[in-house]
Amino acid sequence: MKSLNDLTLEQKVGQLLMCGFHSQHADEQITRLIRDYHVGGVIYFRRNVESVDQLTRLSAELQDMAAEAGALPLMISVDQEGGMVARIDKVGMTQVPGNMALGATGNPEYTLECAQILGRELKSIGIDMNLAPVVDVNNNPLNPVIGVRSYGEHAESVATHGVAAITGYQSQGIAATAKHFPGHGDTAVDSHLGMVTVPHDRNRLEQMELLPFRKAIEAGVDAIMTAHVMFPSIEPEPIPATLSHKVLTGLLREEMGFEGIIITDCLEMHAISKPYGVAEAAVRAVEAGADLILVSHTLQDQVAALEGIYEAVRTGRISEEVIHQAVERIMTWKRKRCGQQNDHLVSPKASETVEATDVEPVDCTKPTESNELTLFKIASSSITIVHNDGLLPLDPEKGVYVIWPEVVQRTEVDEPWSHTESLGMALSQLRGRVREHKITTQPTYDETDRILADVSDSEQVIVCTYTSAGHLPKGQQFLVEKLSKNHSLIVIALRNPYDLLEISRPGSYVCTYENTPAVVRVLSHVLTGGLQPTGSLPVRLR
Repeated sequence: MKSLNDLTLEQKVGQLLMCGFHSQHADEQITRLIRDYHVGGVIYFRRNVESVDQLTRLSAELQDMAAEAGALPLMISVDQEGGMVARIDKVGMTQVPGNMALGATGNPEYTLECAQILGRELKSIGIDMNLAPVVDVNNNPLNPVIGVRSYGEHAESVATHGVAAITGYQSQGIAATAKHFPGHGDTAVDSHLGMVTVPHDRNRLEQMELLPFRKAIEAGVDAIMTAHVMFPSIEPEPIPATLSHKVLTGLLREEMGFEGIIITDCLEMHAISKPYGVAEAAVRAVEAGADLILVSHTLQDQVAALEGIYEAVRTGRISEEVIHQAVERIMTWKRKRCGQQNDHLVSPKASETVEATDVEPVDCTKPTESNELTLFKIASSSITIVHNDGLLPLDPEKGVYVIWPEVVQRTEVDEPWSHTESLGMALSQLRGRVREHKITTQPTYDETDRILADVSDSEQVIVCTYTSAGHLPKGQQFLVEKLSKNHSLIVIALRNPYDLLEISRPGSYVCTYENTPAVVRVLSHVLTGGLQPTGSLPVRLR
């Protein structure tokens, strides 16, 4: 039984780090971090996941390792936002819709229901924190990193859905994390790659960027993640919010009254690591007011961050009281959320008692019928027919030619799915005469020429577009423009609704906000007239 005062300085500093590793088992990297450096948190990525059962065993193995080392229980987290951002995409984990799809339904009850489903499943496999929901207001069509991860461009709607998600996760014993504070929605640069500035004055920030975070705090959100973005109206020095005392302590703690955990976005992102280095950035983040430092990938950087913070305390740059307060907040969270691991913890204050959250484990071997029905309802309520010049529903007497883009290359904002269902596959179950040509998301001119030759005699042509960054790739733009010269096209934006801004107006334009199997199956029924979707655009196409 350990109290805060029983921990050494090294153990306290270790509690401030959340680290990733590269295996589907407890490899040398994570073993060293837990046993030698006393790290308090672990983050999972797709690289750690073989199956739901394997991940459940891994969570237990890591917690056992921490217990054997005499450490506090681990805070195990994941980015399971839903939709296009799902680190666990294996059988046994329900692929709930993403934020913009939920925003298109206009129904926050769906958001609540999805968060409850996901919260139960995450808890059952040993995860205690979801780095979600994104409550950034996506009002910049060229935003390359947020996009469909946002509920939309209206602050009030984003706030309402965000609170519903927070309520759903935390009702199941999962810590919710509102991100990216003070707001990453109105940016045209990916902070994974470089520095970003939101130049607006304080009045505009209050009305737009800060509103969802204020509502999240009122709803009792457990954690808030910082943005590597500069806000000159709050912090006049040219430093990102993650490293700003004015932003994290002055605004978030003192003015907005947030008492939970402040977690940084990953310090290995180039907006931070290039100008500062991970070790110095970790020290600055703690000085600014962060409690939990996220270093997702590299052991060298993780050790440098730990040793940098420890040295800053040892030399007096950071007072031990600052570390003490951060660890106390983390321990309070662990007593609240870490389930049966709570018996490792005792309050540093004799008068303080915190009830453990007791969550009944669930069987996640396969999605339930109820969950499947929920996904079907939400997809029907989110798919949006932006305009239709009489091309829908498809004519059953005519053949259909589908052009389907496949995600084959991993980027910072996109990952190939381990299981997919193309539109041609789904339509072929409903219509006999379906041909499909699969392309990459960056088609070449040679690919376009082959498609133009192949499609020449087709009577109904569907082009599916896919954008994970701010612009529709040039190859897809070129393909649509060439096809539109001889065909009335049905264009379906499989992710980014803003694709319409970069092509000539097609005969029909449909937005799905994601290409998950449930959405594709519902889309096939929409196109053939079996379903009338009711989604509304949560952003303006201007």
